[in-house]
Amino acid sequence: MIQRTVTLLSLFLLLLLQNGCSTSPDSGRLQIVASIAPLAYFAERIGGDRIAVSVMVPPGGNPHSYEPTPRQMSALSDASLFVKAGSGVEFELDWMPRMLSLNPELRVCDASEDVTLIPVNREEPAHEEEHHGDADHHPHGSFDPHYWLSPENGIIIARNIEKALVRADPSHRERYSANTDELVAELEALRLDIRNRLAPLKNRSFLVFHPAWGYYAASFGLKQIAAEEEGKTLTPRQLQEVIEHARAANIRVVFVSPQFSTLQAEAIARDIGGVTGTVDPLARDYQENLRQATGAFLRAMQ
Repeated sequence: MIQRTVTLLSLFLLLLLQNGCSTSPDSGRLQIVASIAPLAYFAERIGGDRIAVSVMVPPGGNPHSYEPTPRQMSALSDASLFVKAGSGVEFELDWMPRMLSLNPELRVCDASEDVTLIPVNREEPAHEEEHHGDADHHPHGSFDPHYWLSPENGIIIARNIEKALVRADPSHRERYSANTDELVAELEALRLDIRNRLAPLKNRSFLVFHPAWGYYAASFGLKQIAAEEEGKTLTPRQLQEVIEHARAANIRVVFVSPQFSTLQAEAIARDIGGVTGTVDPLARDYQENLRQATGAFLRAMQ
């Protein structure tokens, strides 16, 4: 009886170990960690079956306030590369120093390198001396961090990740280069498609609660009207100003992000006799997400 119990226990432990191995990282592939889901999309497209990608901020997580789990922090010790947004996302500003102190040999790809960051709530780009993506060199909160929502910047992201993967795994340079060229061609076609879809619009203003779509707007000649700034709750006076602005611009849709509370956006929509709509700045399927967002903005501005 005791022997049978020991045997059953051994089998049970073996199954647990096998299940654990089946969900563990594939040792034959480079382990890549991306801070946000859109960057994971680029890494997957460029790395192909040579890499396995995980994301720090999960679906629905708010990158302005997210805290990584102990398991995520531990997994960094197995990572070959960390891909960061590099544009002032609070999650990175708060946690990158700790990540690197625990993993001093970890390679880091700044996906925003060579991107021109736009100052928050301004339509014109930063001055030449203020260019470059690493917001560690800029005052916190002075630049819009959501640069990836422009297809032009998507091309820059692709090239930056290609370079980082080649440095980490030079023997597969040609594969990474071919995958990047294919993705860049798709992004060029995507940019042209979106531009053509938006071209007939006369009204080119849209209202978002969280100001995530400034780079998209700048790319396609649109005007983003943002209700809040830096995730702060609107005061009653600010709320009324947004409502009056929306009425004056004949706006009937308030766009919200799934990472933020929608209560104040819904209040604005009620007061203007409109509705809320959802556009996700952090969706993983980058190209499909921009197509869906374009459709939503088109319907709202017609």
